[in-house]
Amino acid sequence: MSTSQEKKIQELITLREKAKLGGGEKRIEAQHKKGKFTARERINMLLDEGSFEEFDMFVSHRCIDFGLEKETYLSDGVVTGYGTIDGRLVYVFSQDFTVFGGSLSEMFAAKICKVMDMAMKVGAPVIGINDSGGARIQEGVKSLGGYAEIFERNILASGVIPQLSAIFGPCAGGAVYSPALTDFIMMSKDTSYMFVTGPKVVKTVTGETVTSEELGGASVHSTKSGVAHFVAENEEEGIMMLRKLLSYLPQNNLEEPPLVPCSDPIDRLEDSLNEIIPDNANKPYDMKDVIGAVADNGEFLEVQRDFAPNIFIGFARFNGQSVGIVANQPKYLAGVLDINASRKAARFVRFCDAFNIPIVTLVDVPGFLPGTGQEYNGIIIHGAKLLYAYGEATVPKITVILRKAYGGAYDVMSSKHLRGDINYAWPSAEIAVMGPKGAIEVLLSRELDNIEDEKAKVEFLFKKETEYKEKFANPYVAAKFGYIDDVIEPRNTRFRIIRALQALATKKDVNPPKKHSNLPL
Repeated sequence: MSTSQEKKIQELITLREKAKLGGGEKRIEAQHKKGKFTARERINMLLDEGSFEEFDMFVSHRCIDFGLEKETYLSDGVVTGYGTIDGRLVYVFSQDFTVFGGSLSEMFAAKICKVMDMAMKVGAPVIGINDSGGARIQEGVKSLGGYAEIFERNILASGVIPQLSAIFGPCAGGAVYSPALTDFIMMSKDTSYMFVTGPKVVKTVTGETVTSEELGGASVHSTKSGVAHFVAENEEEGIMMLRKLLSYLPQNNLEEPPLVPCSDPIDRLEDSLNEIIPDNANKPYDMKDVIGAVADNGEFLEVQRDFAPNIFIGFARFNGQSVGIVANQPKYLAGVLDINASRKAARFVRFCDAFNIPIVTLVDVPGFLPGTGQEYNGIIIHGAKLLYAYGEATVPKITVILRKAYGGAYDVMSSKHLRGDINYAWPSAEIAVMGPKGAIEVLLSRELDNIEDEKAKVEFLFKKETEYKEKFANPYVAAKFGYIDDVIEPRNTRFRIIRALQALATKKDVNPPKKHSNLPL
């Protein structure tokens, strides 16, 4: 090899090493002191060992204002490329806080846009790791334009390829909207926050004094706003969660989710389910025990665990097949549907439908939450979102009514009338317009008004409630009209769900042609 060639190769190696240092040793050290990893360390943890192929390592900004021409870094604050997770192709970008605080520039945005375009071309998921102070102010409108270029790609990719976001540091201003447009957001405890306007601006405009954590920390977004779908104790746990989540998802909207070998027998009986429903209709039980009993190996990846806990959503497998689960939780607010629960479940149903993931719905719902707080904040529109999502979905839909299915909530929770494919009920199912007490008070209000003696009134109520229960607190009235396909023994639930999924594997259902729907937002 000639000396000049050796020199060129050496130059390449030197530049590569320089690029890998990002903003330099001192800033890397400062990142580690905060309990955070660097952009490249995060990618190495996320991807299969040795699989990462980097793009645009030698890109740098081209801004000449505010003295920025004197300060340039290779890679310009974001590391991009592709690799594999469990052997499956994914595209990644990881923002580098050590370079100008991870602020977004024109070239930084162009790098992200490139990997998103590539991911769309080949039909592979995109994972974005966010750790950024927002737009690079020195670049002015170019950085704002860069954000919008990314948003446009998020929008076009929505429902085509899975998009996952990890927030491992600050994410403020325009930076929050790209994660908000993706399918799932992961935040790390104590080291990440998201907000449109920061504490200083809030103080100036509204006079409120609030910390970054109180305004947009992981605990706020996982419990109050519902913005975050997952919260991890630290970055390592967060990355493991992302890998696990991906194992339930297909590569794109034209493929099926991965099928994994299953050692759990399909005909496993769960006798405990025969006894899980309490004799007292007002007594709660834990719906998660039901999931644990019917899913493969009792495994369930819950999404938005701490937000609207009266409904829960997440992924499980049945005979190795990936399935989305939506279930009311009687342990919390009796499993009632409210604004947050409706929003949470609606978005999840639409995600599953977009990516060919069958939906299993477990129902125990007393109705919608009453009150001015709900009505004034638009429960009508938000409840309609869930109704709409189920009615629109064309993937296999299997419903099991365990206990209560009252009023409009019966309709909403994947009923036969919203193209539910196979609808089962347990013998304990109660399908009616409303609960016995309320029904009697409405139907027999005149007779009740005429009874003056309180004791006689209580006895009359008890007698009529018992009659109502005998007539409606069972699944057979609905089954008589074909609204329930079968009444099943609880312990057979796993087997019946798997058989239903097998039968529906080739299902085809098409919605009328249209530009797009007008979802009740």
